[in-house]
Amino acid sequence: DIGDIVRGKDLYLGNPQEKEQREKLENKLKEVFGKIHSGLTDSGAKERYKDDAKKNFYQLREDWWTANRATIWEAMTCEANGTHFRPTCSMNGSGAQANNKCRCENKTGASGNVSIVPTYFDYVPQYLR
Repeated sequence: DIGDIVRGKDLYLGNPQEKEQREKLENKLKEVFGKIHSGLTDSGAKERYKDDAKKNFYQLREDWWTANRATIWEAMTCEANGTHFRPTCSMNGSGAQANNKCRCENKTGASGNVSIVPTYFDYVPQYLR
């Protein structure tokens, strides 16, 4: 999934013809995170995100994904318009569908927040999905 790709942990080897595209994407991600890394000014951040020999920036990518995953989810689902059909929300004790742009209404957390991601599959190891 997108979280694995961003974090550099995508195990999908798939179609050999797609290898070039995957390498292109990975190189572009290295370039983007390289620019983020070079823009770090705080010495603590520079220490945390030490450059590695292959310039993969795995720790920076992991932290970036953690900080931005909710925003990415919103961006990906902003035009979903109820097309997510799997029961993922618990409304009145039933397995309800996330019909509000693939989001569940949050009854227990922040008031009125409907941006709760109904599934956290990026935390399930890829080989188990």
